[in-house]
Amino acid sequence: EVQLQASGGGLVQAGGSLRLSCAASGFTSDDYDIGWFRQAPGKERKGVSCINFARGHVYYDDSVKGRFAISRDIPKNTVYLQMNRLNPEDTAVYYCAAGPPGTWGPSCYGPVYDKWGRGTLVTVSS
Repeated sequence: EVQLQASGGGLVQAGGSLRLSCAASGFTSDDYDIGWFRQAPGKERKGVSCINFARGHVYYDDSVKGRFAISRDIPKNTVYLQMNRLNPEDTAVYYCAAGPPGTWGPSCYGPVYDKWGRGTLVTVSS
């Protein structure tokens, strides 16, 4: 059974950094996409950054380009999201999810992802 465990959320001041981790288990191959999604209060869930675990191809939403970095540790089956220069608009529950590999790279399109972990709350104070 595929399981995803997200961790690393917390409270940080604007301008600060956090690193989220998504530990994956139960996969029978490493050719899948892992995505980080977030949902702020009153807003729809949105893809933030996604990575193909086998090939390392990445995708970033425009709102986080240049501030966030996604990476993976293959031996640990873990995907990280390094978040720098955080601002209050980044406050949300962050989820990691897994899905089949995108044809042209990870799409970060939520409905494609069929395995979801519990969220971790990130709060950025001004």
